Amino acid sequence: MVSEQRVEPEVEELWEAFHEQVNMPSEQLRQWLLIRGSGEEAFGPDPDLDLPEPGRHILRILGKRKVDLSPDDIQTMRDTLDLIQDLMDAKPPRGNADDEWRHSLLDLGHDVLVER
Repeated sequence: MVSEQRVEPEVEELWEAFHEQVNMPSEQLRQWLLIRGSGEEAFGPDPDLDLPEPGRHILRILGKRKVDLSPDDIQTMRDTLDLIQDLMDAKPPRGNADDEWRHSLLDLGHDVLVER
């Protein structure tokens, strides 16, 4: 018999919004974070240890099911959505051509070049 696990409606909405805004596949995000964490030239012996935060936590969330989210995961999802929104609201005049701005979004798993 399969037991049904319920998720709070607020968490359900947060999950949907998070996965809409964090639009990079987990492997693409992992590769990006590895580059950011250790540079393009060399990787440490355990590349996962070099992943910058909050990207590392976002990556862990992408590998979870809704029913397995911890309170810390839920807070990270909220914080991530707020950070993405803040960055989008502060879009620089050069827009997508502004590498620093775009890289800040990529660090959060949001690629502005991905069409919806």
